[in-house]
Amino acid sequence: MTFEELGLSAKVLQAVEATGYTTPTPIQAQAIPFALAGRDVLGIAQTGTGKTAAFTLPMLSRLEQGRARARMPRTLILEPTRELAAQVEESFIRYGVNHKLNVALLIGGVSFADQEAKITRGADVLIATPGRLLDFAERGKLLLTGIEILVIDEADRMLDMGFIPDIERICKLVPFTRQTLFFSATMPPEITRLTETFLHNPARVEVARAATTASTIAQSLVASHGGADKRQTLRRLIREAADFKNAIIFCNRKRDVALLHKSLQKHGFSAGALHGDMDQRARMASLDAFKSGEVALIVCSDVAARGLDIPDVSHVFNFDVPTHAEDYVHRIGRTGRAGKSGVAISIVTSGDEKHLADIERLISRKIDYLEGAALTELPEGGESARDGDGGRRRRGERREDAKAEPKSRRRERREEAEPRAAKSPENRAPEARPRDSSRDSSSPASGASGRAPARPAPREDYREPPRDRRRGREEDDAPVVGMGDHVPMFLLRPVRLKSKVDADEATSVG
Repeated sequence: MTFEELGLSAKVLQAVEATGYTTPTPIQAQAIPFALAGRDVLGIAQTGTGKTAAFTLPMLSRLEQGRARARMPRTLILEPTRELAAQVEESFIRYGVNHKLNVALLIGGVSFADQEAKITRGADVLIATPGRLLDFAERGKLLLTGIEILVIDEADRMLDMGFIPDIERICKLVPFTRQTLFFSATMPPEITRLTETFLHNPARVEVARAATTASTIAQSLVASHGGADKRQTLRRLIREAADFKNAIIFCNRKRDVALLHKSLQKHGFSAGALHGDMDQRARMASLDAFKSGEVALIVCSDVAARGLDIPDVSHVFNFDVPTHAEDYVHRIGRTGRAGKSGVAISIVTSGDEKHLADIERLISRKIDYLEGAALTELPEGGESARDGDGGRRRRGERREDAKAEPKSRRRERREEAEPRAAKSPENRAPEARPRDSSRDSSSPASGASGRAPARPAPREDYREPPRDRRRGREEDDAPVVGMGDHVPMFLLRPVRLKSKVDADEATSVG
């Protein structure tokens, strides 16, 4: 089948031909005719199979007639992330080169005034994230009563990750007669029931079983310890990767993204970072640097797992096994796109068995361990208090060899280390100087004023015992009576007791 057989307009066909595409993907071949006919569509397909073009091309054909009015866009596309929204805008610009359409992008992290100016001029296509869209609507800067087509991309993420109330509010603002298109790579049954609220007699297009991975992606596992060993394992995999061009590395937490990014840069790798706490300008700059080849590695959180179309990604590394099985499908879908081959490797630690079992159950296949890949060898003598990347170990992290080390040996090493710590120059206290007696005599705390005398000066040969900086206590075992020499001055002040005559006078006055 060709694009000419789908019923697209001549202008759209010219733009598609200019991009070099000749044959539609299965999701495009089945969804575009229903979308051109005005029916609601529920599209389910593997990530990287062309879902964006499946709703972009028919929308362009339908928008050739009519014109937009100020503050009243004609079509609305909702995206879960800013990066995905910007990517859809690029698709409209590429395929709508022969159309005189106004495209507006409403996302956070960008000037509100610039976006308002585009809306005021009139927008045929409005691409937005739910939060910024509702912000415009509540301020009265935007009217959604003229929406003809509503597209909810990555529907499972939009509905499953806290966007349900926002989606319901937006659906009440758009006309009931609009056309609604849902597209996603995964569609669990509970999410499908929610879509029945927003879709009216939809045409269900499912070109592959939900939550399946592309056959062009070689998937494998590598076992490793945690902490510094895990980062060492990743560096070894990158260096030994065959046909390596670039790679996306996924972490579960944003703070791990920053730590791993710093570690890779320290070891000489060209790497960027992308996570939700970065401002929009920095996020786009990092993504553009990776797309242009300026950096070969980009460390990301799951903000980059959904729908980002980065061409020619050769490898995907799951530094952390995702806690949600659906995220695994989206992560590895960043490689092996448009029929190209890709490699996806996940680093597995001892606590990932449950999540790995959920992933294999979801994709209905077993992922094998990489041939010859074993646990990274620990350095001789166990790990030091600081890992090889200069970062402290997290609380609760312990080495496997440290657990197996006998207690007697650990006690011997501690006893050997204590004398060395006591003799080190930084642990020596300066010589104590005798107290100035003249200053003591004039001090308010002197005995002449009726108060307690000043503390006696320490002996000239006195030296403070060395302190263990890690534990914050003295290393010798000499008992300390009370507070020792560190008694606060207010405790040394004499207490003046009232005499019986004073007490009687106070009673009589009262």
